[in-house]
Order: sequence, then C-alpha cells, then structure tokens
Amino acid sequence: MHFPTTSILLTAGLAGLTAAAPAPTAPRTKIGTVSINQVRNPHFKHHGKRRGQKVLAKTYLKYGAHMPAGLAKIMTALHIPFSAVNNLHLRANGTAGQGSAAAVPEKDDIQYLTPVQIGTPPQTLNLDFDSGSSDLWVFSSQTPSRQVNGQAQYDPAKSSTSSKVEGQTWSISYGDGSASSGVVYTDAVDVAGVRVPNQAVEVATKVSSSFSADENNDGLLGLAFSKINTVKPTKQTTFFDNVMKNLDMPVWTSDLKNDAPGTYNFGYIDESAYEGEISYVPVDSSQGFWSFEAAGWSVGNVSSTAPFKGIADTGTSLAMLPQEVNTAYYKQVPGAAMSYSLGGYVFPCDAKIPEFTFKVGDVSITIPPSFINYAVADEEGKKCFGGIQPDTDIGFSIFGDVALKAAFVVFDAGSEAAPRLGWAKKDLTANL
Repeated sequence: MHFPTTSILLTAGLAGLTAAAPAPTAPRTKIGTVSINQVRNPHFKHHGKRRGQKVLAKTYLKYGAHMPAGLAKIMTALHIPFSAVNNLHLRANGTAGQGSAAAVPEKDDIQYLTPVQIGTPPQTLNLDFDSGSSDLWVFSSQTPSRQVNGQAQYDPAKSSTSSKVEGQTWSISYGDGSASSGVVYTDAVDVAGVRVPNQAVEVATKVSSSFSADENNDGLLGLAFSKINTVKPTKQTTFFDNVMKNLDMPVWTSDLKNDAPGTYNFGYIDESAYEGEISYVPVDSSQGFWSFEAAGWSVGNVSSTAPFKGIADTGTSLAMLPQEVNTAYYKQVPGAAMSYSLGGYVFPCDAKIPEFTFKVGDVSITIPPSFINYAVADEEGKKCFGGIQPDTDIGFSIFGDVALKAAFVVFDAGSEAAPRLGWAKKDLTANL
C-alpha cells in the first residue's frame, strides 16, 4: 500500500513564468504524493429551494447547451441571472466552443469545497476543484467591493512572492453580454503541502453578479487539460500540470462521498479506497476534457451494451445521460415524469426508486437510489428531483458528482504515455 506524504514543499523548478509563456517544465524537484480532504460549505442547504433545478440550469449553461423552456422559466421566477452563467470554452485551436471556464454555483449548490493557500504568508481560500475547466481564478482585493459578497479575497500586494504577469488577461463572456475578467499574477500556491512557487493565479477585477451568490466559495481550481485555459494571449498551465512530473505518479484521484467530505489524492493511488481492480479506459483530451467512452448501462431488467461518450466532471453535480437512459430509468419509477413546470425528471419523494449501473471498461459502477433522489423539487415537498437528467444538446454525457460519488476514479495524465481514466468500485455502506 502506498501512503501519502504530508507537508511536502516544492521549492524549485517551477519558476520563470513570463508574459510570453507559461511556466517552464524543467528542472524539477521530486515531491512524491499528497492527500487533501474537502471541507463542508456552511451555507449549503441540502433541501434548498429548487436546488436540483439550479444545478441542472447551471450545467446546461456551463456547456453552452440550450436550456429547456420550463427550466428557464423557473430560473426567471427565482430571479436567478441564469443567462450570466459562463458558456464559453476555448477549443485547442483557440476558437469558441462549448463548456465553461469557471462557474461559481449558487449558495446552496455546492456542499464541499477544498482549502488552498496562496501567497507568502499564505492566504487561505476555499476553492471548487473542477475537472471540467482549466483556470485557477479567485476573488481578490482588486474585485470591486460591490461585487464581493463575503468571499475571502486574495491580495497580491500582501504576498512577498506575487508577481504580475504583464500583458496577460482573462475574460469570461456571458449570454447577457456581461463578463467577469481580470489580470494574471504568479504566486506560490499550496495544496496540502505541495507548493508551486510560480502558479498562474487569475485575479478577478470584475465579477458578474451570478458569481457573487456564494459567499463561501472563493474561486475555482481547474483540473482539466491546460489547452482550455482561458488566459490570453498565452494560455497558462494548470496546477496539476505544474506538479505532475514531480509526483511519484502523474495521477490524481477523486474519492467523493455522499453527504460527507471527500478526498483528492495527488501522485498515488490509495489501494484501501477501492475494491477489486481498477478498469482503465483511454481519454480523448482533444477538447480539453477528461472524455471517455462508457460501455453500456442497466436498470432493473433493461440494459444496453451500446457505448456512449461522456466526460468525468467534478464541477457538475448531476449525471447527465442519454435520453434513452432517462426514459428507461424513469419508466421504472412509479409516478415519475418529465415535468415542464418543475424543470426536469421528478418523482414522488416517497417512491421506491431503482439503482442505476453503468459500465466502464471491465467494471460496472452502481449508483445507489439515495444518490439519485437528489433534492426536493416543489414547494410542498412531495416531488423530488432526479439526479439523472438528459444530456440534451450538450453533445456528450456528463458523469458529474452523482456518478463520481459511486466510484473511486483515477485521472491518469500519462503514466502509460497517453491519458486515461480508471474506475473502480468502492464500499458505499457508510455513504448511503
């Protein structure tokens, strides 16, 4: 068994970030492994008003997909500026594509965050680790006070190791014509003892109102591939890409929990965290995502071996799956229906719902019913919102937290030359 090393310091080899290029990759200092636990968001509301609909709306907009009219109507009624959710992603060739660069959820959308230290002396911010984006951006002392709603703010002027990267900016555009934007600094970034001295930190000088809603979420740390980083004119390198070659293994893993803090490990695979064998499948990183092919699915006595493409996204709450999956699943739930007025698939909260299994490589991952019963959907508390919803117009399926919490997942960026994803079963007894 490989145990994590704590209090590790990377002191050399990641210097030299300039306006012309991201940080160089050599020479480097070996740092081994690291493990970091999430912390609970004190503002999270498990039964928050329309929580399921909010995260579904955010997902459609995050990936530039058309939001169903009923769902859009609900967001309007809740006075949520849903059009101001980022729907811009940069493809590898620099043109606009589908996706999200950095989307901060509503106050009751995200249950767990991860503490990160930035600067010298360290300033602690709670960030959302997101495998669906590639930027590290934060609220800052340069964010106008009227756009700050209690978030911790990084102040580069109070850090002896900060340095502004001249000529580099970032800007995220929104559907209503507004934007969040800022400038770029390099500074020391520490994740559970792994310290990158010259990490690109995107400092917000303007923040759209939709980003200010969650006072406990101070920004985002992207873990997708660096090719979709949004800094211009020169894309910057993600935290993981900067530390990858210094780790014992070029991997990070997610062991997310249902209604409990999860764990991210860097540089090693904790053999005590999963059962059986890890099944690896190739990753298509051409669009910057952890994209893979699922080998089939089953629910009750209905199954399919037809493969379908999806991405593993720790920054998305729901499992967004093909319509045929939704149809088959909710046919087996008494009283379930696609509800225009409630914005998605809902069912009676007291209904007995089945588990759902999807196959990746040689392993079958089963999502328990308690994960799929996502949240109360109506004012009366009689209808509940499904954790499985259609991937309509997105272009691929999204294995968000509802699916990821049911598995131990290895994000392997190159131990076998090409990136791959590993999936394994784990004990869910204490997590139901």
